Amino acid sequence: MSDAYVVGDPDGLTPLLQEIRDAVARELHAQLAMRAERIELADVPEIAYQVTLGVDRVLTDRRRTRIS
Repeated sequence: MSDAYVVGDPDGLTPLLQEIRDAVARELHAQLAMRAERIELADVPEIAYQVTLGVDRVLTDRRRTRIS
């Protein structure tokens, strides 16, 4: 059992994983809005790239916060 369940987090996700989940969800929402709620197979690499950038922002922000 993860520590998240012990502290009562219903998602069972650590704070970092929650931030990553939220970044992915925001990017997918934005991509779907830009593409009339339809993702073509050919668009998946670009969407994956944008999601990766969002995750990188989360990790970079966390590193900056820890260092400051």
